[in-house]
Amino acid sequence: MSREWNYHPELPLHDPSIFHWPPRPAHLLRWVAHNWLTLSERVMMVVLAVLLWLFVYPSLEVAQSFAPGWIAQVWVANFLLIAASAGGLHWFFYMRKGQGKKLKFEHRDQGRNNKLWDFSDQVKDNMFWSLGSGVAQLTGFQVVTMWLMANGYAPTITFASAPVWFVLWLVLIPIWSAFHFYWVHRLLHQPFLYKRVHALHHRNVNIGPWSGFSMHPVEHFIYLSSLCIHWVVASHSIHLFFHVVFQGPGAAMTHTGYEDLLIRDKRRLALGTFYHQLHHRYYECNYGNQEMPWDRWFGTFHDGSTEATTETRARKKRMHAR
Repeated sequence: MSREWNYHPELPLHDPSIFHWPPRPAHLLRWVAHNWLTLSERVMMVVLAVLLWLFVYPSLEVAQSFAPGWIAQVWVANFLLIAASAGGLHWFFYMRKGQGKKLKFEHRDQGRNNKLWDFSDQVKDNMFWSLGSGVAQLTGFQVVTMWLMANGYAPTITFASAPVWFVLWLVLIPIWSAFHFYWVHRLLHQPFLYKRVHALHHRNVNIGPWSGFSMHPVEHFIYLSSLCIHWVVASHSIHLFFHVVFQGPGAAMTHTGYEDLLIRDKRRLALGTFYHQLHHRYYECNYGNQEMPWDRWFGTFHDGSTEATTETRARKKRMHAR
């Protein structure tokens, strides 16, 4: 495998999931400490969500009735969030080459002069779909959810009324997102939907920050339906905004094509995973992410070995033969 990749972590990939039987309390505590007691990407997203709640997005009182002003405010904020996150990461890793190829999975750079992509350019193709359909639908789901919460059609809480649930729900949102993502991703890989919808995202075999949110409009709708959980589960605006950041700008972070951000040659921020990089290379494997063990349980896990590559290619042939 080392000849096929510029970099990969130690193989075969281990299992970092918190879902084990019998339970592993020590492993769970390490997972909580790593993700929530350090300046992790999740903690940074929660901080950003609080800042958006305080200074950027309109209040629920404003959202009680649909009006062009506050809806446009949400759209502009989301446009700038996606542009800043994907654009900033692309600038650092691919334009400035701030990390060179250290911890970069693929040997290749982003594609150009290829008719596979709209505008014959991978980055422009990804920007078009991310900033067009992506921002519009992210805004649509957010606006509808805010309106439902503002009018009492969706349950809401405050930190004062439910402090334990307030904190716990922040921890659970990424787990819910991972659960939802696995199942809708399996759906999108059914040949009918794959050919007509999901193939657009899979143009990106060699992924970059703009690839994460680049999808067909139908896939954007399916992917962002994860936000509908706030229609039935009691939430605060901060939970919704954290979920928005996780689904939108978060997709840019997980598709950088690099494993970690290095500062003075030390790993400071987790970004992409080799787990998902394998999915973009071999397609019919690793539909979920490492947080949920579905791929291991349902036999679609690729651990990075040549044996797993052989099995994945055989599975793909069987699927298309059917």
